[in-house]
Amino acid sequence: MQTLFAGGNLFDGMQQSPAGLGVLVEGGKVRRVAPLPEFTGFAGPRVDTSGCTLMPGLIDCHVHLTMGGEADPATAQSKLSAPQIALKTLERAQITLKGGIVAVRDCGGKDYIEFSVRDAIRRGEFEGPQIRAAGRMICMTGGHGNRNGRVADGVDEVIKAVREQIHAGADLVKIMATGGVMTPGVDPEDAHYSREEIGAGLAEARRFRRRTASHAQGAEGILNAVLGGVSSIEHGIFLNEECLRAMLERGTFLVPTLAAVLNIIRNRDRGIPSWAVEKSERVFERHKQSFLTYYRAGGKIAMGTDAGTPFNLHGENALELQYMVDLGMSPLDALRAATSLAAELCDLPGQGAIREGAEADFLVVAGDPLADISRAARREHHRGVFRAGRPALGLPAMAGALGRVAAQAAF
Repeated sequence: MQTLFAGGNLFDGMQQSPAGLGVLVEGGKVRRVAPLPEFTGFAGPRVDTSGCTLMPGLIDCHVHLTMGGEADPATAQSKLSAPQIALKTLERAQITLKGGIVAVRDCGGKDYIEFSVRDAIRRGEFEGPQIRAAGRMICMTGGHGNRNGRVADGVDEVIKAVREQIHAGADLVKIMATGGVMTPGVDPEDAHYSREEIGAGLAEARRFRRRTASHAQGAEGILNAVLGGVSSIEHGIFLNEECLRAMLERGTFLVPTLAAVLNIIRNRDRGIPSWAVEKSERVFERHKQSFLTYYRAGGKIAMGTDAGTPFNLHGENALELQYMVDLGMSPLDALRAATSLAAELCDLPGQGAIREGAEADFLVVAGDPLADISRAARREHHRGVFRAGRPALGLPAMAGALGRVAAQAAF
């Protein structure tokens, strides 16, 4: 069956398209994008986007679906059984889709539980966003993420850890290059792998055609990962000139995850561990500065939120667009970061664009997000979320307001 989307503006993932275009969907894909007169006489179903903008569904390049945004997510997770975590992971994935996010990159889960949710969605057993999953984060002894990660020390053991993730079915490989905020007793500025160790792990992942991501906050660890050929730097808090040059030369993506530290700062008095608050307050200004420096230098940036960290709720992922624009990114570049560029990083060639042959995964927002980014960032302005050209999860095809996620849904 064919469906025609027409009446409003069209952002195609790269730019605002000329007025008066229609988008014809068939078999879950975009069949034709053309001026409306070409569709004269079309008698099939229509979605009237008048007063709205039709755009690709958003992509979040950094989430943790097995965590729920609690004040202390690791402790909360430790109290749940594997079946309970699986059910909550599916619930969070579906909440994420309702928030306009049609694909995510899960950058570290729990004992591969998230793989079962990913695979069930791929098989069509449940509806949800496309999921690219890293499996167990690879970290050094005592390193950031060691509670759920695959601890590996030395070149041979790091290579073995990469192979284990690939054998388990990982879509990408994540290696922890530095300390971080959410692990007690580690410093975000410390490099946690030698250049040889991380380079060997990244090379092994590439050998098996896997994209790679590195949690990297301190400058030395960032540089180690970039020189090792990592696909993306996650967070990138303490970028310096040497890091900047290396990333620009290699086309390395930055996934800034501004929401992560920002939500800890905003909720510092709501039970978040004191050591996490202290580190967040210490890095906050430097984080914003590094993001803006890389953006102004023309670096490739993809949207990511770190959803699942304290008070960083699944379903509210699109707020990252607002945070990036508030710091100085243009609305156009923010939308590209969440669509076409995010699809490139996540290796999703059918996503992030509205063009012939692409997946018909759309977000319809009231007004013009290129003039006011809140139209895409805030769910009260969302009017429709579509997967394969159909309303997602039984939501209205065009709603006056989809409503906000109840905060308790992420806990």
